[in-house]
Amino acid sequence: MTKLNVTRRVMMAATVAALSFGGQSAMAEQVVDSIHFLIPGGAGGGWDGTARGTGEALTKAGLVGTASYENMSGGGGGKAIGYLIENANSQHGTLMVNSTPIVIRSLTGVFPQSFRDLTLVAGTIGDYAALVVPADGDIQDLNGLIEAFKADPNGTAVGGGSVPGGMDHLVAAMVMESAGADPVAMKYVPYDGGGATMAGLLSGEVQAVSTGFSEAVELAKAGEVRIIGVTSDERVDAYPDAPTMKEQGNDTTFVNWRGFFAAPGLPEDKLAAYQAAIEAMYATPEWAEVRDRNGWVDIHNNGDDFKVFLEGQEQTIGDLMKKLGFL
Repeated sequence: MTKLNVTRRVMMAATVAALSFGGQSAMAEQVVDSIHFLIPGGAGGGWDGTARGTGEALTKAGLVGTASYENMSGGGGGKAIGYLIENANSQHGTLMVNSTPIVIRSLTGVFPQSFRDLTLVAGTIGDYAALVVPADGDIQDLNGLIEAFKADPNGTAVGGGSVPGGMDHLVAAMVMESAGADPVAMKYVPYDGGGATMAGLLSGEVQAVSTGFSEAVELAKAGEVRIIGVTSDERVDAYPDAPTMKEQGNDTTFVNWRGFFAAPGLPEDKLAAYQAAIEAMYATPEWAEVRDRNGWVDIHNNGDDFKVFLEGQEQTIGDLMKKLGFL
């Protein structure tokens, strides 16, 4: 594993940030002056929420001075990746959020780059997937959706915030296959980001939505949608009213990692500072509040460990996509 030259200042900040007193963070020494978060999709999606939640925790804990955010949709995330690579020398202050789709979309050729073309900073969280229907609709549970689909595949469309063959599509297909339905026959409607996806659901354009659990929680609490299945082994504390797929007789389980990438050629001292700030963040109450509010789980992989994790997922997802006919 490559050893990074972490400065004494970075190490002291990480140590101080790990301390807390009376439920409040100790005054952490600032590790990074500022971070500009590049978000490859629209507002309201999982990438958007992860970047803004991470920025919130880092700044409130005192680990980062200021955080700014930029949504750059297009090309299934490829526009933001291309921008980061093409402007690498001027983007040393930028972290791009991404997740499982960076693996899926490079496998399917949606864009030519892969995670290998970027600087791997850290994997940070896991977010379960969920199937969601309108709260006042006819479909009450997962089996109701499956029955509607089997009776009328063309009239039972499923929406998602990813391209066809992307993660939301793949999760819904896994659920259909597990239920004995034909996943290839499923009508999938792609949207740009979680906000547009939920708007499509509530307007009746689609009958159900495949999305990140954290994207659905607040709408479910507000009574606008019903979460009919979560891909976790057990119910999630952030919204325990949502049943798992497994408890309804469907064996689908899945967790979508999310993490951060930087421009290629990022200086090692900058990389070390970003990694130290993120690592220290996990011990702060500010992070615990953001994580628990969204129903995330901690999945922390730094640098080379992150690369090993991604390579393993690339193999697993590639095998699954071939089985389901997407590759």
